Amino acid sequence: MLPQRDLQEIGAKLPEQWNVRQQAINQPIPEQWVEIFNDSQLRELIEAALANNYELKAAAARVDAAIAQARIDGSGRWPQVYFTADHQQVQIREAGFGSSRFGVFEALFGVSWEVDVWGRIRDFQQAAMSEADATNTDYYGARLSLAARVAQSYFELVEAKLQAAIVEQSIKDRAIIANLVRGRFQRGLVRGLDLRLALTDLANAEAELKETHNRIQGAARRLEILLGRYPEGDKLQATTLPSLPDVITAGLPAELLERRPDVVAAFSRLQAADFRATSSSKLRLPRITLTAAGGTRSPDLTELVDPRSVAWNVFAGLMQPLFAGGRIAGEIFRNQARAEESLNLYKNTALNAFREVEQALAAEEWLREQETSLRKAVEQTEASQKLAVYSYRNGLIQILTLLDSYRSTLVAQSAHLSITRQLLSNRINLYLALGGHV
Repeated sequence: MLPQRDLQEIGAKLPEQWNVRQQAINQPIPEQWVEIFNDSQLRELIEAALANNYELKAAAARVDAAIAQARIDGSGRWPQVYFTADHQQVQIREAGFGSSRFGVFEALFGVSWEVDVWGRIRDFQQAAMSEADATNTDYYGARLSLAARVAQSYFELVEAKLQAAIVEQSIKDRAIIANLVRGRFQRGLVRGLDLRLALTDLANAEAELKETHNRIQGAARRLEILLGRYPEGDKLQATTLPSLPDVITAGLPAELLERRPDVVAAFSRLQAADFRATSSSKLRLPRITLTAAGGTRSPDLTELVDPRSVAWNVFAGLMQPLFAGGRIAGEIFRNQARAEESLNLYKNTALNAFREVEQALAAEEWLREQETSLRKAVEQTEASQKLAVYSYRNGLIQILTLLDSYRSTLVAQSAHLSITRQLLSNRINLYLALGGHV
């Protein structure tokens, strides 16, 4: 008998609300989360990936194969009919009379059908259909995952470009300082050590720029692979990260079980395992088969179509398994064990889904606070940099203090840009964790 499964039975009590506190605003989960970033180039890239990505095309092919397998597994519920036609040349030798040759035409047909009295074949077909549903849901989840990876790779590429722009500006500023120190050195106002320290700091900034350019080409090529293109390198013109959308409400935890593709697919596979276990338990029951066969043979082709020359027979059989060397018991036990495995995999998948939502909600809260602190740090370092230049010109501070102010400004600007991109990536993780649409 098929077990009665409940989507809500995940081995743990579900809370009524998410543990992470959310800002109280009335904004539901967006139907098309890509649109909230208001970036036409991002929308075009995701559409290109959904149309051309080879991993997604492979997932679509798996759906077709699963549907075909369901048809194959259900074919046993219908009569199997075959027809064969043949022609033979026969030569007979007789002593003293030579040999004679003649041809024989043959037409045979057969029909076999197992009457699915107990529903064994039907259950087997239902298992394949549930697997096909799971595979189709996997494909939907692959679309969501691909869109998220494209968006995150796109943001990483834009961030790398903006990081390069920050370093380039820092190089210009440090070159001005190096020239300032060189002029003061030529006038005998500072020691040669000051000039060497300034030139070393400038060279380090130039090396950092090369590293940033390497990040740009790496991010661009990863993005192009997702788009199904040859990895030529950076050809995108985007140089601005979108602003972070408002905080969204995550709905109720129980709703997640019906929305997440991986959870829905795991539940479908659990149902498929239950159908297989039920089908195998019916192997001990008797089988009823109907078989019909017939045909005709004649040296004359025209006689093959004469219904009077056709010979046929019909059989009805009953087969009751008595001893199979443990094969049936082993198959029953195996399918029951796989159903237990699928049940535990479903529970684990569900709990991981809740973890991802809770983690993304908590990460957004902390990332927002971190972004606020880093924004203040950027303001302070930029102000201290201007003050350090003025103080160095007037001989109030040493060269190391001046150079340190430039490094602090670059670090703060880079960290703030990085956390801004992480906020965007985490928001995508949240949409993905909640089972958003694309």
